[in-house]
Amino acid sequence: MNQEQAPSQLPAPCIIDTGIIVNKEDMRRLLSHLTRVEYTHILEGEVKSKGKGCVLEIFNDPNQSTLIANQALYLNVQSFDYLQLNSQDPNCFQLIQDNRQLNLIPLSSPIQEEIATPDLEISRLEAMVVQVLSAKWDVQLDDDDCPF
Repeated sequence: MNQEQAPSQLPAPCIIDTGIIVNKEDMRRLLSHLTRVEYTHILEGEVKSKGKGCVLEIFNDPNQSTLIANQALYLNVQSFDYLQLNSQDPNCFQLIQDNRQLNLIPLSSPIQEEIATPDLEISRLEAMVVQVLSAKWDVQLDDDDCPF
């Protein structure tokens, strides 16, 4: 293959279990499966806060903030320079911005959630059916007592 036939663009990176992700859309996609997490906020090497919460939104918008309050996490990948995956702690997503670090450790895995979801949906459906039947019986009893 001569110089003219060589592709002008490098192939996309391939990161498996360890590495640094700088592309904001890659960061967003990697974090998009997170639901419940344990987080640690580190500033200049000192732990500032820790907690558990639900990731309610992950977005890529230069005009909005990352917000963590009342056990709710709204994560803007624009708030961070890069996301680091560490082979020594493969379950930890490290979001880095200058001297600030936000570590996210999932409390459940996508596989666990996939397996649990059908059971959860079935139990919700069963509860709804019981409520509907109960309401129907209440209406029938009220109709039986009605003198009209």
